Amino acid sequence: MQIIAAGSKPSRPGAADCFTGQVRLDPLFNSFDQARVQGAYVTFEPGARTAWHTHPLGQTLIVTAGCGRVQLWGEPIQTIRPGDVVWIEPGEKHWHGAGPDTAMTHMAIHEMLDGKAVEWLEHVSDEQYLRA
Repeated sequence: MQIIAAGSKPSRPGAADCFTGQVRLDPLFNSFDQARVQGAYVTFEPGARTAWHTHPLGQTLIVTAGCGRVQLWGEPIQTIRPGDVVWIEPGEKHWHGAGPDTAMTHMAIHEMLDGKAVEWLEHVSDEQYLRA
């Protein structure tokens, strides 16, 4: 057994090639030995969002604060709120982030496949983001 103390892993800003706007990542856990699962809290300031991306084994988002958005490629934008759980199927092109006027925090959980958990694609344009 291993206990990871709260606050023992430093926060870091979201990388500009993967996110638009102010984003903070707070790692919770990384893969342990044979396990493939990783998790982090991700906080998006108003207007902040991920780039389009996919996950080889899917992703679960658990909204913990604020009000945000999620969208699958070719589908309408969905509003997400605290308590909502979003399951994104393996390979589905999507983005997620805050609302235009509200911050949003979610726990993001995904698994590694052959050492890779995500494939980052193009940024979500302002036009795409504001098309709610």
